Amino acid sequence: MSSVMSELNPQQELAVRHVEGPLLVLAGAGSGKTRVVTFRIAHLIDLGILPADILAVTFTNKAADEMKTRIRTLKNAQVLACTFHSLGARILRESIGSLGYKPDFTIYDEEDSEKLLKTCVEQLNLSGEKGLLRQLRLQISSAKNDLLGFEDIKNDQLTQKAYECYQNKLKECNALDFDDLLYLTVKLLSEDEKARQEYQNRWLFVLIDEYQDTNLAQYTLAKMLVEKHRNIFAVGDPDQSIYSWRGARYQNILNFESDFPGAKVVTLDQNYRSTNIILNAANALIQQNSERYDKKLWSQLGAGVKIGLNVAQNERQEAEFVADRIRSHILNDAITYDDISIFYRTNAQSRIFEDYLLARKIPYTIVGGLSFYDRREVKDILAYLRMVVSNTDLISFMRTINLPRRGLGASALEKIAAAAAQRSIPLFTFCEELLSYSGLCPDLKLGAKQREGLQDYVRTINHLRNKRPGMKIHELIAEALSLTRYLAYIQEDPETFQDRKENLDELLGKAAEWEEDRQEPTLIQFLEELTLRAQVQQDSHLPSVKLMTLHNSKGLEFTLVFLVGLEEDLFPHINAKDDPKALEEERRLCYVGMTRAKRYLYLCSTIYRFMWGTARLMRPARFLKEIPAQYLENFSPNTLQPEAVESEEFGPGDQVYHKEFGAGIVQKSAQTSLGLTYEVYFPEAETTRTLAAKYAKLHRAQPNL
Repeated sequence: MSSVMSELNPQQELAVRHVEGPLLVLAGAGSGKTRVVTFRIAHLIDLGILPADILAVTFTNKAADEMKTRIRTLKNAQVLACTFHSLGARILRESIGSLGYKPDFTIYDEEDSEKLLKTCVEQLNLSGEKGLLRQLRLQISSAKNDLLGFEDIKNDQLTQKAYECYQNKLKECNALDFDDLLYLTVKLLSEDEKARQEYQNRWLFVLIDEYQDTNLAQYTLAKMLVEKHRNIFAVGDPDQSIYSWRGARYQNILNFESDFPGAKVVTLDQNYRSTNIILNAANALIQQNSERYDKKLWSQLGAGVKIGLNVAQNERQEAEFVADRIRSHILNDAITYDDISIFYRTNAQSRIFEDYLLARKIPYTIVGGLSFYDRREVKDILAYLRMVVSNTDLISFMRTINLPRRGLGASALEKIAAAAAQRSIPLFTFCEELLSYSGLCPDLKLGAKQREGLQDYVRTINHLRNKRPGMKIHELIAEALSLTRYLAYIQEDPETFQDRKENLDELLGKAAEWEEDRQEPTLIQFLEELTLRAQVQQDSHLPSVKLMTLHNSKGLEFTLVFLVGLEEDLFPHINAKDDPKALEEERRLCYVGMTRAKRYLYLCSTIYRFMWGTARLMRPARFLKEIPAQYLENFSPNTLQPEAVESEEFGPGDQVYHKEFGAGIVQKSAQTSLGLTYEVYFPEAETTRTLAAKYAKLHRAQPNL
């Protein structure tokens, strides 16, 4: 190991050589924490500690497998490296008998768990609607992660009864759900003294990776396992805690020294990934947070180039800027598409970048999600629009007939489709005639509920057809959403509702943007273009730009990174607006995104953004103001503060700023008795003003931070 130790910096070596007692390793982004963990295990083995006495716990199977591979390479030894859930399953297989289960228990996946819960809901004579099931499932899962049994649910009788029934049925089936792997493991070690001593004695040295991401159950399990010997080696970074929505508690790492009195703390602050300008900017940003360990990342990779700042007029200019910079770096900086990533706060933001990358033939891959036009809610609403222009589209008919549910099952729909084909009548026309003339198809019997559902569907499509001539496409989409109560339909799954709603918002924006660019836009052309766009296949084997949400960027690194949509209420997200703790997590998320960049980083914002079919004035994210200007290079004519420009002339469509009325859009200009005069529309006030240039002192629009 002496030659291996020479590869470590002083702080890394200090952590690796630590043996007994609690140690917290504050591992900054790109500081080589995986190397420290594996070298520390190798060092323990060199000291004569048996591999079987060592336990390493992480959050993903990929990380666990990588750790095991490195240990085999270093020491040709087998160490138990696993996820928290795998550890729980191992313990329960051996010792679950004291909780009244048999060791050959089944582990239910999410679908199995929901089916069992549905049985309980029906047994309790509650509504069997999917929305209620999902809500109960989430509440039960959250309770287990907070180590609450059904008897601990005091304020919600419905959840308490459903949870009790569900847990009893799991036990009857000798089955566990995914959350039980932690919940029951903690319960076992809490109630069974013999089992607790067994596992406390089995693993004398415990290493916990990504400690800042532990929830209450994981944190409690770790504490119980090391209670006797206190040889816990926790690695993490509170500045990268971004998963509170999964139950992660960053306070667990902040409380380490109080949980383990006498603990040592080692800070890994040398970064091996990024240049110092990127690190200095990230340091300045994260120092605005109050709940953290103080550290400042630094690098031996030199200062590097300044961070690019681009404040675009709208999201189209933002996407155009990103696409142009990608092409420039590919041509001039010897990097490949695989070296590039675009990070955004919400999935819906991918759409505009997909459009511009496709137009420029820049290959891309969506990481951790579907391409915008493949998302369920987008395809659902586009299918409704296809029914507006087609009487024969069987696929769109089948997709939309039960959105929302109308009581027409697969068998009834197959009979309707077959009867229409047999009579050579267009499918939708057949449905209209079937409702008007019951003798049209004597063999096809519809129940009262089915008939009512089909009538509702036909009325909906005909209503949209009647509205189509007088509506713009984005207005027709909004009408379809309202008429079908689609938002209420997707709200039945609260876990995905916000994402899906934002995607529909983006579809409205896409339609409005598309219409703006065409003299005579038609619905058929719109649907045709989107269909062709959705058919473009990306070859995953070829280099490609990676598009992903900031949450998916954790643990990755790229030579060139774009952080886009840095605007108040988008990023930081509107859900964090009045919550200081949530705002700090948004700042940590920005910090994570920035520290993914190795050489080039761009921060992008817009003045206007299309939302629900209208251009809305946006404010630059506060994070931009928190980064010292010395680290930024402005790539746009817009600046973060307005400056008076008295002599500049404007034309129709230009975005301008007036001290009293705010941001506006020039409608037209003309010479009058007062000299150059503008008509300016101000969206926030919903008013048009006639302003004399020499008095109004208009300048390029940019709101104050």
